[in-house]
Amino acid sequence: MTLHASRPSKGRTSPLPSWSSAVHEKASINGRLQSGLFTIFYLPIPGVQGRQLRLPLPIPPRLYHSTVSRFGRKRGCLIILLCVLSALWTVFALAKRFGTVEKEWPTVFQPDSTLIFQREDLRKIWEWEIASGHYPSSRKIPEQIGLTEEPINPALPPLKKTTLPSRFRPPPKVPVTKTKGIGSKRVYLDIQAQPPNVAYPPRPVPGSVVDLDIIMDNCDFSENKFVRDCLEVLRLGAGLDNGKRVRRGKMDEWKYIYLEQGELQNYTTSQAEEPTYNPWAAEISRNKPVDENPNAGLIKKYGVDWEPTPNLPPPVEYRRSEVLPGPCDPDHPRIYHMFWTGPFTDKPYLALLSYLFTQNVGLHEGASQQDGKVCRPQFWMWINPGPAAAVPNPNARREMFEQLKSNPWASPFLHPRFKDVIQFKMWNTTEQLDGVPELKDEWRTFQETLFNSGGHIIQVPQKKVTTTRTEEEELTETVTVGDDEILTGPPSPSTPVKADNDDMLNRLGSTSSSTYDRLSVILSDMARFILCHRFGGIYLDADTILLRDWEELWGWKGAFAYRWSRLETYNTAVLHLNKGSALGTFLFKTALRNALDFHPMTVSKYAKDSYMEGILLRLPDALFDSAWLNTEYYQRDRPPQPYFTAFEDFFETPAQDSAAPQALGFEGFFRGAFSYHFHNFWWKPFDPSRNFPDLGPRFAKGERQARKALKTANAGPSTQLDDDEDEFEEKVSDDKRDLDWAAVLKRTFEAYIRGERPNMYGEWLQW
Repeated sequence: MTLHASRPSKGRTSPLPSWSSAVHEKASINGRLQSGLFTIFYLPIPGVQGRQLRLPLPIPPRLYHSTVSRFGRKRGCLIILLCVLSALWTVFALAKRFGTVEKEWPTVFQPDSTLIFQREDLRKIWEWEIASGHYPSSRKIPEQIGLTEEPINPALPPLKKTTLPSRFRPPPKVPVTKTKGIGSKRVYLDIQAQPPNVAYPPRPVPGSVVDLDIIMDNCDFSENKFVRDCLEVLRLGAGLDNGKRVRRGKMDEWKYIYLEQGELQNYTTSQAEEPTYNPWAAEISRNKPVDENPNAGLIKKYGVDWEPTPNLPPPVEYRRSEVLPGPCDPDHPRIYHMFWTGPFTDKPYLALLSYLFTQNVGLHEGASQQDGKVCRPQFWMWINPGPAAAVPNPNARREMFEQLKSNPWASPFLHPRFKDVIQFKMWNTTEQLDGVPELKDEWRTFQETLFNSGGHIIQVPQKKVTTTRTEEEELTETVTVGDDEILTGPPSPSTPVKADNDDMLNRLGSTSSSTYDRLSVILSDMARFILCHRFGGIYLDADTILLRDWEELWGWKGAFAYRWSRLETYNTAVLHLNKGSALGTFLFKTALRNALDFHPMTVSKYAKDSYMEGILLRLPDALFDSAWLNTEYYQRDRPPQPYFTAFEDFFETPAQDSAAPQALGFEGFFRGAFSYHFHNFWWKPFDPSRNFPDLGPRFAKGERQARKALKTANAGPSTQLDDDEDEFEEKVSDDKRDLDWAAVLKRTFEAYIRGERPNMYGEWLQW
């Protein structure tokens, strides 16, 4: 068999071109054989005369012709064949060496990576969180962390041991991906209202804990779980379907709330086992090069050195609720944080009302807090007194309380009845940043780029900093609210901050979709991490409404946020971060090396690049944001109740669905979810026809003030109203016929404060 290539025949001995066929000559004349990446070979077809098989091979024609011209046809083809075989062997050898997860390509730098910690430091952070009881889960730990021994986990009970002798068990994997539970026994609760008290659901059992592993099994969008089904599990497991249960059969698999009973297991004696030979570990140890890179497989941030090993405090001692000296765990304070900029409106007003309506704050008759069995949460409302980029003046705190006292939406919460459960605090950016040990020495280098959102930086001109006094240095004054008195800061004239113009730097709150206070939103992205790291607790966006008691969620000591709808990233509208935790240190140190960017998408990348997603759990959005998937055209074939196709439906319920709010009420609004997030819309009133605080005679002064402002706005600025008008005549026929969901929730919470109905658990507010 003769092999012909498209080359001159005998071109090596004759200066004139001589071709094996006219076809080859024509192709050469047309220039197709002198360029490109393929050389065409022609193979005779056995049994078929005059026909040849055309075979292009990835050999540059110029290389082929020069080799054949120099060494001859046979020797030249042999040399090219050997070169091709050598290249293929090299490719396969490299693929075998670096083609698996365990053996990645030795790339140390990647421009978009955010990783700054070495593997040993990542391992220490994981071990600190596990030892502190912040990982009460059986989910796997990423192999990239490189654990070689199972960490002791005091928040997880021992797993059932296998009955096989160790010599018959498969060898454990290296690296280790699970923890060794030594925790107390878990007793899962069947929570139901008991007759005759079946009109309202029972309060959660003090000290109970939510098993978020079970929640993930029933609610994870990645596993094709529906929000509708998740809410049903949440309702039944918490007993929120009191007296209305229609499900039949055993429901143990839906029980997700438990109590810890019994002492921690003594792992030094009870977990002693027969030594197990691990051939994989032995093989790794035998074949491991002395100089192997301990960070192999990790992709470090480009242009920075590895971060020094973080200085972590000793792990927090894990204690179950029954061994605490009091109802509250001082290492895990129950504080709700919320951040607000601009005049106080109906949005934070409703958030605070929902807190009083749902949480066990002990304002009802015969409160169990009196016998020291329930830990009452607190709500810290952080007020930024001026534009986000402004520096507060020395009198800012006093002026803040003056404005709160004169604001009809805020003044009711200054009443002494709420002083132990609601606190107003002033936000000072400089003071807060200096209060974070990981930031205080370096954050000033980012002053000009402090407003960084997902890499988009808004430049803010620097101003002279004015030192402000701390709260301890402030004097006190007496402020009258209704018929009672409270203590606030020292007296001073009220001087509200007013912007010279409504540009981005001087905005104070969002009054419309076109005048969005972007700087305050960016500042709040950073503020939530600072507040939780400094003080502990849970941060809530101001567009959040609480829908049930969070007792069992507080019992789960781990950190969490929730999922960004269909995306596998975080939404930090709800964020739980433990006080002074190793995870917090990791986040702040990483943010420092990434221009202090705390946008949720960027934080998601911090966690993903460093394999920390397991200790900052990404919960399903069904728990806190049940309408989000529907608004993005997902799960519309089986939506939850109510069915929102857009977030505006909460404020302006479509006519065909508008019978539901009044007929079903609070109990028909995403029943089972812990909260609802209505996604901004700061400029839309909850109740346009009654856009004022309607809390009864005790707060009549603020109500009259708001009613008059509303009437003036409706009548026009030129209309003169009687200053002495105290009574506002109203008829039910004047009200909107079809009430929206937002109005129904607002009026439900207000009725509880007025004393016209109990809260969601059947408890009446006592003054």
